[in-house]
Amino acid sequence: MAEFPSWTWVVFAGVLFPLLFLDLYVHRGGRHSTRRAAISWSIVWVAVGLAFTIFVWAVGDARSAQEYLAAYLIEKSLSLDNLFVFLIIFASLRVPPKLQHTALTWGIFGALVFRAIFVFAGAAALRQWHWVNYLFGAILFAAAFHAMREHPDEVKESKLARWLSAHLPVTNKVEGPHFFVKQNGRRYATPLLVAVVALELTDVMFAIDSVPAALAVTRHEFLVYSSNAFAILGLRALYLVLARTISQMRYLHYGLGGVLAFAGLKLVTAEWVKVPPLLSVGIIVVMIGAAIYASVRAARREAPASGPPRPIQGHPRT
Repeated sequence: MAEFPSWTWVVFAGVLFPLLFLDLYVHRGGRHSTRRAAISWSIVWVAVGLAFTIFVWAVGDARSAQEYLAAYLIEKSLSLDNLFVFLIIFASLRVPPKLQHTALTWGIFGALVFRAIFVFAGAAALRQWHWVNYLFGAILFAAAFHAMREHPDEVKESKLARWLSAHLPVTNKVEGPHFFVKQNGRRYATPLLVAVVALELTDVMFAIDSVPAALAVTRHEFLVYSSNAFAILGLRALYLVLARTISQMRYLHYGLGGVLAFAGLKLVTAEWVKVPPLLSVGIIVVMIGAAIYASVRAARREAPASGPPRPIQGHPRT
């Protein structure tokens, strides 16, 4: 395994944090919220994440670059699942599009913190105890099963958002960008705060799946965390691009389930079967690409007869 000296973390932070603040600055106050701008920025963020492969190759070796790329593709594909849940949370709490970016900003910063905790704890556990491979594999198999069995046919609200609203003193409507308001001398949380809390808790649940999935292709903390961070980087722009179409990806959950099952299989058979990182990249691309292609074909085939797009669908984690 190639070694990554401390200065590589400094370079990584020096690239990531200015880009995070650039993303925050560009989209401040709902600016550049058109679909065309979001597509352009999504391309930029994906290009940045892929370009970091060159840095990994230069500092480490070709295998490290392939492992980073495989981990990045896993995290980017699983982030599509995050977006679907975000849609349901915002719809359940009736958060207007202009304020959804505020919630996503806090959600992204929280995700970076939680992913760091999970990455370092998970990698340390795998080094210390071999049986953790089987534990993580079982978690991924369970996640794959839940992803594949849930056919998005029923309209559902977010159970997490509903539970938070029932157990917190919350106002009935969004009060602008405020997290708290005073009414009748009492302080109440707003639905926007509930949305942020729901996003953070949702990301913790997703990290339980996505971090072990990345650890299935590489055990190096630098590669796992940097791939996670760059996959999260363009989440706000990607959300705006896919907000109207992600609910129509009816077969996407099969592709995501396949990726999770593949990662789980890699973990539990790592002692006997060595899957080259480049082959992992190909398998991930084929699974997600086939699911998206099948979904798009089905949507186009039914478009003339079905009229407008179907409403936001349910999800096993909401």
